[in-house]
Amino acid sequence: MEFLHARLDNGLEIIAECNPHAHGEAVGLFVRTGSRDETDELAGVSHFLEHMTFKGTTSRSAEEFNRAFDDIGAYCNAFTTEEATVYFTAMLPEYQERALELLADLLQPAFRPEDFETEKQVVLEEIRMYEDQPPFGADEKCRSLFFGAHPLGRNILGTLQSISAMTVEAMREYYQQRYAPGNITLAAAGRVDFERLVASAQRYCGSWAPRPVRQATAPVQPQEHFQLLPKPLAAQQYVIQLSAAPGADHPARYAANLLAMILGDETGSRLFWALVDPGLAETAALSYSEYREIGVFSTFLCSTPEQTPKNLQMVRTIYDRAAGVEPITAEELRLAKSKLCSHLVLASERCQNRLFAVGAEWIQRCRYLSVQEELEAIRQVSLEEVQSVLVDFPLNRAATVAIGPLTRLEIP
Repeated sequence: MEFLHARLDNGLEIIAECNPHAHGEAVGLFVRTGSRDETDELAGVSHFLEHMTFKGTTSRSAEEFNRAFDDIGAYCNAFTTEEATVYFTAMLPEYQERALELLADLLQPAFRPEDFETEKQVVLEEIRMYEDQPPFGADEKCRSLFFGAHPLGRNILGTLQSISAMTVEAMREYYQQRYAPGNITLAAAGRVDFERLVASAQRYCGSWAPRPVRQATAPVQPQEHFQLLPKPLAAQQYVIQLSAAPGADHPARYAANLLAMILGDETGSRLFWALVDPGLAETAALSYSEYREIGVFSTFLCSTPEQTPKNLQMVRTIYDRAAGVEPITAEELRLAKSKLCSHLVLASERCQNRLFAVGAEWIQRCRYLSVQEELEAIRQVSLEEVQSVLVDFPLNRAATVAIGPLTRLEIP
């Protein structure tokens, strides 16, 4: 396994984890732009723009793109997060240059007005769909409470109002501001021919004009609020709680990940044994995610409306006792490390997963971590570090949203 790095004159970075023993390859263009880089008026533009790239360019129609990827047996897709938009393809190594040529062309959308209006209806329907199906947008509503006016509190999809009012001219301007080569990383993983990759990048991306890009750096001030949203037709009560956690550059981020697994993994955690195994809740889980300045612990609870108040009290008690009279044990940490390491190794068997890991690490922290280095970082986490996360980032200091039949609910 070898990590290689290059940079074109226009600022486009090229990174690759080269594995000569792999049978496949994955290539992606990681754009450092997401919902946190938008204005209130343009909420959802990053995700909408992702849709528009698949509507065709001046040289290819949407159908021609689909046929071209099919011709080489490649899988192509994209996704948008709060901090990045990623376009990727997985294919056989012999099609590396062809796949990159298609990806590079994909990132030069034509922005035809008729396509824009058609895709606008698709995005609007997507927003309505998530509002209609359980848990009825609870996560987005809780993020809005937790982050307040900070851009991280925005729905990645935007709102019905912002998407309806958006113009193709405004999207073009956003594209010009954010899709600069210095704000994009070309990443690859698998059986990569790096010399050819760099030559292909120069051929297909070298003409992209460099432009300065400003990164969003608004300070984050987490909020503690509670919101009950009655949904009479819902069969179950859904509760989301968000609390502050170590951010992407915090040394305790591995400890935070292990803590979430110990307390709230979907199998074998304290929440599982207390609530899910005895049938008191359908789901009771704790997860950890990270952003540039802040991380987030997310608690998700789903149960019958009648059982919800007792379940919320039990969740609070479990978190309080973990920070006090029932601290994390050495055996719990050992099991969590074993599980996390197993997940990491098994996931790394796929080139596509390594692409996401290598690319995300680079655009977040500008560094490369091999699987072995990450395993070692996990194994080095001490019991004291995990316990310190509970002290420094109290889980019960949270923003909470509850959606379901209940018209009255008190947070313990």
